[in-house]
Amino acid sequence: MSKSRSEVLEESRRKGAVAGAAAVATVALGATVGLPIAVVAAVPTVWLGVRWWKHRARNGIKF
Repeated sequence: MSKSRSEVLEESRRKGAVAGAAAVATVALGATVGLPIAVVAAVPTVWLGVRWWKHRARNGIKF
């Protein structure tokens, strides 16, 4: 069963919020703890960002 357009947009907002929160947490971690820890924390942040980007591209949502 297909999702409605509003459900797809809501899912995109949710994925974007999670990716944004991860980015903020990575920057905060880098500023408080140190660069090596921030580099390790950046890996899942990048993964979440790419996942959000692909979701938008797959569903035809403009950037």
